[in-house]
Amino acid sequence: MKSLLLEEYGKLSIADMPKPNPGEQEVLVRVAACGICGSDVHGYDGSSGRRIPPLVMGHEASGVVEAVGPCVKEYRPGDRVTFDSTVYCGKCTYCRRGEVNLCDNREVIGVSCGDYRRNGAFAEYIVIPERILYRLPAKMSYPEAAMLEATSVALHAVKVSGVKKGDTALVVGAGMIGLLTMQALKASGVGRVMIADIDETRLTLGELLGADEALRGTGGAIAQAILERTNGVGADSVFDAVGRAKTVQESIDSVRKGGTVTLIGNIEPEVRLPLQKVVSRQIRLQGTAASSGEYPEAIQLISTGRIHVRPLITAVAPLEDGPRWFERLHAQEPNLMKVVLAPGEEA
Repeated sequence: MKSLLLEEYGKLSIADMPKPNPGEQEVLVRVAACGICGSDVHGYDGSSGRRIPPLVMGHEASGVVEAVGPCVKEYRPGDRVTFDSTVYCGKCTYCRRGEVNLCDNREVIGVSCGDYRRNGAFAEYIVIPERILYRLPAKMSYPEAAMLEATSVALHAVKVSGVKKGDTALVVGAGMIGLLTMQALKASGVGRVMIADIDETRLTLGELLGADEALRGTGGAIAQAILERTNGVGADSVFDAVGRAKTVQESIDSVRKGGTVTLIGNIEPEVRLPLQKVVSRQIRLQGTAASSGEYPEAIQLISTGRIHVRPLITAVAPLEDGPRWFERLHAQEPNLMKVVLAPGEEA
């Protein structure tokens, strides 16, 4: 089968690899669409440490069931599906508690980190455990379905934040996850949602997708703007969708006393924390990881138009064009949001 192989850091090639066979409780999926995640780009250059070559990356995918293992009960060939990026065991303490994203035996599709290697969906076919599959509505396109993984991440961040209806919320960072988080907040009934970034194009898109206000600035300007708009109080809840030291600082400065800062992005693995501000203002710092059961909600919200993903898709391209798109994304070419690769003909 045709695959996009990370041969070494900075080098991708189209390779012919053996077509996998499904195990007893596995499903063989013919991949129709797979999005390039920011984590894949960081894996491409080796900066994440979680894409050790040789590896087929890709975890934001959709496609058609090609074959099923002998113990598979719920799916059959021809079913249109997507799947979670997290392969959880279903047996550990966290899985039994419903916190599958925290599974003790968690693996992520398209990741190789030393502890495990699991090839991903930048290929014509991929084998997936039945327990992480989800059916797609007939009217949802495969590229749209490739956005479900990121949408579920945004929904999980909103869920764990504890944000309430009527609250004022700020999203720092108008990249794809930030824009999806903003839409997830609006769908949840939050009273006022603002989004901040330094890129005017992304802020314009944020307004088109429903942000109540888009704020441009950095270095304290956002926090000042938030205080001006909340009578000096600050936002009830702030979501950092970037994960740099300066955005964490901005988020803490923008939240009210007793508020919550939910940390989604983690570009920088370590940041300096203004501990005295956090303690004296009783701010809750809430981490959020992947998703945990939000796929059905994501499918419903996209299907009904309450979350829009089409405007976030910059291009749908053949798998053969993958190396070129990775180069452009790695170079941080302006106005690129989500690039979806299509290994098959269905997309």
